[in-house]
Amino acid sequence: MLREGIEEDEIFVTGNTIVDAVYQNLGIAKRKVNILDKLNLSSREYFLITLHRQENVDINERLKGILDSLELVYRKFSLPIIYPIHPRTKKRIREFGLEVPEGTELIEPPGFLKFLQLEANARLVLTDSGGVQEETCILKIPCVTLRENTERPETLEVGSNVLAGGVNQNKILECVKIMVSKERDWQLQCFTL
Repeated sequence: MLREGIEEDEIFVTGNTIVDAVYQNLGIAKRKVNILDKLNLSSREYFLITLHRQENVDINERLKGILDSLELVYRKFSLPIIYPIHPRTKKRIREFGLEVPEGTELIEPPGFLKFLQLEANARLVLTDSGGVQEETCILKIPCVTLRENTERPETLEVGSNVLAGGVNQNKILECVKIMVSKERDWQLQCFTL
């Protein structure tokens, strides 16, 4: 803003409404829903994945590579991978004749409160969603982004997130290993005052 000629005394940092929304809705979720009990899950004893972007799900080889990486992750950690599957992805898996690997549990997409509860209690989240990258950073949940780039570079800068691409299964597994062992001590100064 300074470079655009706005005077410093006219600039106010007010925070990030996403942070407020996450904390407010997480409180509501704790009072109103319990998806962990419904799915027989314990906090930090599962991984969560979201995958819906065209570049990941509309290309057979790429989608297969991601599904194969989930199999590697399950073999390494023996933790269930909860996958609220997007209708588009479900359709592509069927069209391409792909198999969902052992250890990956498909569920219908939950509402926001239930999803937020799943995010907040996951050991780690794999995603191609920009919003999920931001929410996991706020919730102090390590994130592996299944893309080559991100519109949330601040999550990379604070260390809550890494880019794993979406093709190389070994790279995805290595990123999961790194992030699972990472301390959840990143600062949210890029999101809050």
